Amino acid sequence: MKTSLIIGAALAFLGFVAAVQTVYVVDQTEKAIVLQLGKPTGDAKGPGLHAKIPFIQNVVFFDARLLEYDAKAAEVLTLDKKNLVVDNYARWRIVDPLLFYRTLRTVGRAHARLDDIIYAELRVALGRYTLLDVVSQKRASIMGEVTQKSTELLAPYGIQVVDVRIKRTDLPAENAQAIYGRMRAERERQAKLYRSEGWEEMEKIKSGADKDRAVILAEAERQAEVLRGAGDAEAAAVWAEAVSKAPDFFSFTRSLEAYQKALAHKSRLVLTPQSPFLKYFR
Repeated sequence: MKTSLIIGAALAFLGFVAAVQTVYVVDQTEKAIVLQLGKPTGDAKGPGLHAKIPFIQNVVFFDARLLEYDAKAAEVLTLDKKNLVVDNYARWRIVDPLLFYRTLRTVGRAHARLDDIIYAELRVALGRYTLLDVVSQKRASIMGEVTQKSTELLAPYGIQVVDVRIKRTDLPAENAQAIYGRMRAERERQAKLYRSEGWEEMEKIKSGADKDRAVILAEAERQAEVLRGAGDAEAAAVWAEAVSKAPDFFSFTRSLEAYQKALAHKSRLVLTPQSPFLKYFR
């Protein structure tokens, strides 16, 4: 009886171990391939519960999510022969686990391959552009070229490169001061040129304004002379008309004006009684 119990317990334990070795679970974030004697069998397995031959087959899991590779900063030569220290990173994923296992096997080897190909493509792409292009809005299109070319070259490894970006772009320390000096000199030269053009334009505007002012003043003076002459002519006509219509009344008003002006400041006059000036006092 005791022997049969031991045998039953052993069979139960062996059954449990066989069940554990037979069934495996693939998480939502993973993909898996089954190896038999070190060689892949069948296609990659997606999320869910799966079975394999116990003790003969084993399972290798791969992350199906986006992965990030942060490359070391490296020097790149631009089209205008400027050395740049470029620090970039890439986001990638394993799209074909079976192909990935056959060619690279591990993520560490994949990083090494990513480093080789992406750095080479960066050097080729940045070599076709100047320093100003790299630090301007063209950078996005340049990174698009690098991403597309890297994806094509890494497809035989079961890898898809989703994005390649430059985190930081610096000048090598030994070249930075010289380049900054040349850029400063160039900006100062342009500023001097702009100031010279500005002064020249200002002198043109002032000269034109002075000329317009002289023309306007001359025209105004001419019109004033014309109006003054017309006014004098009209006054003379009115005077002549008044004299012709009422010569006595005109003589009387003119005499009153003469009295007002002559006697306004306590003037002393010596006149004879027969003086015409005293005509209207008599």
